[in-house]
Amino acid sequence: MTSPARRHFERVSAALAAADAGEDPMQGEAYELMQAALFEDYRLLKSTQSMERKAEIKREILPKYAEYITGVLEAGQGAQDEVLMRVMLWRIDVGDLAGAIAIAKYATKHGLTPPDQFERGTPAIIAEEVADQALKQLDEEGADTTALLVHLVDVEALTRDADMHDQIRAKLHKALGYACRATGQLDDAQHHLERALALNDRIGVKKDLERLERERKQNAAAAPTG
Repeated sequence: MTSPARRHFERVSAALAAADAGEDPMQGEAYELMQAALFEDYRLLKSTQSMERKAEIKREILPKYAEYITGVLEAGQGAQDEVLMRVMLWRIDVGDLAGAIAIAKYATKHGLTPPDQFERGTPAIIAEEVADQALKQLDEEGADTTALLVHLVDVEALTRDADMHDQIRAKLHKALGYACRATGQLDDAQHHLERALALNDRIGVKKDLERLERERKQNAAAAPTG
């Protein structure tokens, strides 16, 4: 386990490197150390076929980047940073949406680009990957639906004005609709599901909308009058 002094050093070193880089690509010893670790971890993940094992590996390796990420977010001025962007994606993959969104806010503010193999822009990646992870978690028993809704609302606001494929935005609204429904916000759920359907008529929410309409009518009929 890394000592508190070491963690402090990593965070401060990252903050100084990020501040020195300004808007130029990230550089310096702190970044190079993290970049070397990233290369080894990425190679390990590429050699692993099991998706379940990949997720386990990401959970194991992510803590080593935590202080670096904190330092960059505290002092960074928008330097393009391969480590930062890769960690954002890995955090989404392991379900750490709060941690991923903290990076996403910085990345979208400064216009950082995703890793080379991605054809989508950063806002589209954030919207789609968070929506996919939220939909997965909403299917799990005991999911923190309130927290998921908060994360999805954050992402929708963060990416609202960005250009992306309608299918991606539809998926985000589908996830928002499901999260609203799970938290009992039926009017908002209907709004988001209707928006998802308008963006992509194959998004798979028509039956959900029918069930939602029946539920809303039942609630209205059961409500006390006078």
